[in-house]
Amino acid sequence: MTIFQNARFFTTVNHLKDLPPTRAEIAFVGRSNAGKSSAINTLCNRTRLAFVSKTPGRTQHINFFDLGQERYLVDLPGYGYAEVPEAVRAHWVELLGQYLQSRTSLIGLLLIMDSRRPLRDLDWKMIEFFSETNRPVHILLSKADKLSRQEQQKVLASVKKELHDYPQISIQLFSSSKKTGTAEVEQQVQDWFAAVAEDDFVGEENHGAAGTLPE
Repeated sequence: MTIFQNARFFTTVNHLKDLPPTRAEIAFVGRSNAGKSSAINTLCNRTRLAFVSKTPGRTQHINFFDLGQERYLVDLPGYGYAEVPEAVRAHWVELLGQYLQSRTSLIGLLLIMDSRRPLRDLDWKMIEFFSETNRPVHILLSKADKLSRQEQQKVLASVKKELHDYPQISIQLFSSSKKTGTAEVEQQVQDWFAAVAEDDFVGEENHGAAGTLPE
């Protein structure tokens, strides 16, 4: 049984003050329409655990999924989608930025990037912003089935080269439709949770002076 097998919806949060107490959690983030919700559904072997839409920007809140044993999967709002009211977009930016920098129980970030268009400007900003926390990032180059085998290896090598100066980042190819790369993700997440000591995240969250995610 995989770590994602018994995932179930837990709660939705739109303000940091409503974040639930958790022992340890991993978060999924990525550009709108990069395949984030599809990746979550594939890993959890569900069809609609996370809502999949052809319209970018449908994940508008922080969604928590219980993995059992005080461990959680967190689905964060997608970034880079401009066709929303300015007030809504500004709220997303603030919510994402403060969560990523102040959430003490966040032990690792799964960053979803379309393998056909990796490392766009906002992806770089997310990497640079989150690297300040010194927490690990695992990048899923999604929709890899859209590329030939040769193209897959070329883009993987290129992204690894670009991120050579970020030792806390690991990278892999992933396809939700073909379900390729799932074992590698599961192993990475298992390793993160295994490294968490029982008392690592006892204490209050700091929702004060966290930085703001670059726009």
